[in-house]
Amino acid sequence: MYFHNIASGSKGNATIVVSNKTVILIDMGISFVSLQEGMKEINISPSEIDAAIFTHDHSDHYRGLKFLKTKKCYALEGTLPSLCKVVELYKPFTIKDITVTPLKTSHDATNPCGYMLEDGKEKLVYITDTGMFVDENLKYCKNPDYLVIESNHDISMELKTNRPQVLKERVLSDHGHLCNEDSAYASLDIMGPNTKEIYLAHLSEEANTPETALKAYREIFLDHNVDLDKIKIICLQQNVSTTGGHYEN
Repeated sequence: MYFHNIASGSKGNATIVVSNKTVILIDMGISFVSLQEGMKEINISPSEIDAAIFTHDHSDHYRGLKFLKTKKCYALEGTLPSLCKVVELYKPFTIKDITVTPLKTSHDATNPCGYMLEDGKEKLVYITDTGMFVDENLKYCKNPDYLVIESNHDISMELKTNRPQVLKERVLSDHGHLCNEDSAYASLDIMGPNTKEIYLAHLSEEANTPETALKAYREIFLDHNVDLDKIKIICLQQNVSTTGGHYEN
């Protein structure tokens, strides 16, 4: 299994997950041209997408849905009801070779979720846009091979931005976005001996930097005796794609 993140951030999100001949798109908050160019990097075309799964109804995650040719779309009830097949939290469903399980998130959107994707050999957990990690998820998503998790902001940087106070309060709330420290502690709970790679997603361009997020992770992981030589921690970016997992060009 491997994944290819084309974009991650408030301007648009899209990630391709591939196992054997199964191709799944997580969110479509970018243009079709951007999707096409991003997929070209892994020698796949948009016409090969078997299905798209959506995390929530904010435009940076679904505004490009109208450009998709696949008619197989999935989301929780109320998210994109007229377009997607409704799935339920913690109830697995299959898309060819991949089993997908929706995971609960806490965000100011209609019925938001993350996902766990399994191909029988490896497991990817994908959790972004959440103000807190929901502990109930641990019964399902513990010890993934790959973890994509939001690390949106540094609290002090967020407070110093010129954003309206109401927006700052939203971001910092339990229905907003994970700060670097909360993201790191959530990762500690989720990861296990199989976890090889952690990808930090949805970094704020105003209230975070890759260096700041990685510093917070390293400090907290070292405090908990995590061997940083045995795990990759990588920041996803808004305008530069990143490939993770077992990808062979």
